[in-house]
Amino acid sequence: MSPPTAARVLERKCHAGRASKGRTPQPVHRTAPLVELVFPALNSAWAMEVMCGVVASGVDVVMSAAAGRRTSWAVDLVKARRAGVLLVTCPISAAERTVLARAGVPLVHIDPVDAAADLLSVAATNRAGGVSATRHLLSLGHRRIGFVGGPRDVLCSRARLDGYRSALDRAGIAFDPALVRHADFTSEGGRREAHELLRRPNRPTAIFAANDEQALGVIEAARSAGLSVPDDLSVIGFDDLPTAWRSSPALSTVRQPLAEMGRQAGRMLADLIAGHPPATDRVELATELVVRSSTMQPSAR
Repeated sequence: MSPPTAARVLERKCHAGRASKGRTPQPVHRTAPLVELVFPALNSAWAMEVMCGVVASGVDVVMSAAAGRRTSWAVDLVKARRAGVLLVTCPISAAERTVLARAGVPLVHIDPVDAAADLLSVAATNRAGGVSATRHLLSLGHRRIGFVGGPRDVLCSRARLDGYRSALDRAGIAFDPALVRHADFTSEGGRREAHELLRRPNRPTAIFAANDEQALGVIEAARSAGLSVPDDLSVIGFDDLPTAWRSSPALSTVRQPLAEMGRQAGRMLADLIAGHPPATDRVELATELVVRSSTMQPSAR
């Protein structure tokens, strides 16, 4: 698929999604620079939300996955003569950053993997979101709250865990490492780690999962163990993807503005390409607690 065709396919998908929500599709500026949008993988609703936001920023987009490339993706992008790069939750080495800098290819991170001081990035308030999710469970009366996080080395997962620990500390509840598990950001990862938590003699009465996909896996693990959500186990996620409100029960979660993150990152990159430095190196957009029917007061047992 040629780059312009890829951009047009994405435009149609995003416009179709907006139309289904009653929004009027906006025209895409066709003289915009062509930029590469790099994801770890392209098979998630999370990625589509971010993609639609980037397209709405007015840049033309080619999507690619960093995973599985035999050569450095940075070298590939320089050879392809991209005007800029949007890197979404992907690591980047010092050597790859040097390749892009020497070629004059600007780079903006969306939800960066690490917290290097000189990164230009757009993210959500992950720590605050972790606090609000855990406080919600505490407010319902839960005291044994499990946490299923993403990979240990990913910044957003660490920040959500920090928020979980902070909320417990403020409530006077000792942090129990045995209630914390880590997996990749998939439903299978959530299912597997929740299964381990639910096997404990004094199992948690609630689990905070670091994303919605993991939370759906937690619900599946609970059902496999003969537990009802939320009667026997409350579950809360993070993202607020369409699958959250479509699930049964509808998933309580923390909404992060994924499309707006993509839009602001796209605008930041377009400004860099035009020679205008950004007003700030790091943008953090607010998260919001969304309470649905997968959380309730713990049952007596």
